[in-house]
Amino acid sequence: MTLFDVSDLFGTGPAADEPPAAASPESPSSSGWRHRGINPVDPVPEVEVRVSARRKKTSEAKWVGGRIVVSVPAHLSLESRQKTVDWLVERLLTRHDHHSRLGDDQLLARAIELSDRYLVGARPASVRWVTNQTARWGSCSFHSGDIRLSHLLRVVPGWVLDSVLVHEVAHLTHPDHSPAFHRLAGAYPRHGEAGMFLAGYGLGLSNLSP
Repeated sequence: MTLFDVSDLFGTGPAADEPPAAASPESPSSSGWRHRGINPVDPVPEVEVRVSARRKKTSEAKWVGGRIVVSVPAHLSLESRQKTVDWLVERLLTRHDHHSRLGDDQLLARAIELSDRYLVGARPASVRWVTNQTARWGSCSFHSGDIRLSHLLRVVPGWVLDSVLVHEVAHLTHPDHSPAFHRLAGAYPRHGEAGMFLAGYGLGLSNLSP
């Protein structure tokens, strides 16, 4: 999630020349927004803009399922709203781009680095993205040392992906959910926070299902 003060972007306080929306405290104003700064050849997720009468100074952008939801104050002018949305979407996509494009060899190198850093001990033989794994975020084979990650993790923040990698590498030492396993997996500082993020992300994905 990206959160910032509107005045940080424009150098002055937020514009007040547009009255708050009266329809609802926070309601979508558009869907399928195409960000102006992104190459049209690249896949751009759906962007939903929500105009909020409750917001006074801050705007935010976050992933909900496979789309980006941007919330902005209702008092912003149309021009300021456009600039805010463009800036937030570009920033959010840039933050996710570094690991969404990781190849299998890079995933393996990352998993080994994390294992060494947090003293997990085991080293996987391979790590790769798969598209046939939607019921779980990751899986591993204790005997072969192979780790598989769901393609749905391509859009999560890097620290969440790292937590899943540490979790799966820990299973190469303890192929269960024993206290010893949890001690290893919990060595990652944001392990608990990542679990809460994935719970919300999974709920969002289930709500998008027909």
